[in-house]
Amino acid sequence: MSVLEGGAMSPRQLSAAGPPGWRPSLFRALIVSTLLGRAIPAVAQEDPSSACFDCHADSSLTLALDDGSEMPLFVDSGALAGSVHEGQLVCTDCHQGYDGDHPSGKTFASRRAFVATAAGVCKECHFETYTLNLGSVHFEALERGAEDVPTCSDCHGAHDIHDPHQKQAMMSGSCARCHRDVFDRYSQSVHGKALVEEGNDDVPACADCHTAHRVERPRSASFRFGSPEACVRCHGDAELMAGYGLSTDVAASYLADFHGVTASLARGGHLEGTDRQVVVVCADCHGVHDIGSPKAISAEQMKARVAGVCARCHQGAGTDFPAAWLSHYRPSLRHAPLVFLVNLAYKVFIPFMVLGLGLQVVLHLYRVAIRR
Repeated sequence: MSVLEGGAMSPRQLSAAGPPGWRPSLFRALIVSTLLGRAIPAVAQEDPSSACFDCHADSSLTLALDDGSEMPLFVDSGALAGSVHEGQLVCTDCHQGYDGDHPSGKTFASRRAFVATAAGVCKECHFETYTLNLGSVHFEALERGAEDVPTCSDCHGAHDIHDPHQKQAMMSGSCARCHRDVFDRYSQSVHGKALVEEGNDDVPACADCHTAHRVERPRSASFRFGSPEACVRCHGDAELMAGYGLSTDVAASYLADFHGVTASLARGGHLEGTDRQVVVVCADCHGVHDIGSPKAISAEQMKARVAGVCARCHQGAGTDFPAAWLSHYRPSLRHAPLVFLVNLAYKVFIPFMVLGLGLQVVLHLYRVAIRR
């Protein structure tokens, strides 16, 4: 009886029903594997971290430290599940050396000592980032024995690690925790309000100016001379500035004038022994963390502010001293028309003079050649 008639065929009949050259043994193997696959359900693989939560899901679990304090050992499984490491790492990837005899009774001098030790685990995967941190002001303080210095987990979290490129998370969860006074000033600036209140990621946050891991001393000469680069990175981006109706002339005009050129030379080490006060950078006029919009104050207020900055180097400069500066505008018929017209005249007059002198030389040589 055939299958179409409602009957079941034996393996011998099935093999005989195959096309010419069909190998019965192979066909039987396929049939058996299919039947076994349907008959035996798949066994779910056990989560290797599940055994850890048998104890660490207890919110009362703590570890006694040498300094007399207790460190909580509770781990929120929900926070771990929402981490960027979800599905990539298990507990023992970071907490190595724990076996069936765990807990072993090991302890630490203090909680900060444990945190500093745990930072060494991160470098196993993030070695390049770890080496960047070795040249930072934070690592220098850590080497001196300071305990209130941030390490990996202080900024990124321990189990609830989020995307480090989210500026909002970086501001609220890392830098602001230690530098609260700086954050308060920043949050009132034109950049801070856009980031904190509006969630605008186009504006610079801490790491955009100070970098994330190789953080320099902000009062060092190298950081000061290099700070315009951070400003130009945004204010020199024509596509980004077009979205806010801002001109890139702000960056171009600074880099082209005396102050910008001096800063570039000092940054490159071409001005040995340069006094930091000789170089005027963006922050000297616009502020550091409390940067405000120039449109928020009147022209007279802006003029007085700039005059005060100029007087730091140009002693005896009057209130009209900034009038000699073209600001960040390119000369035009609207801004500095006299300078614009003089520049235009030079662009016409100088080529005319050069071509005229060249023509005079050619004609003179031609006359000499004819007379010979």
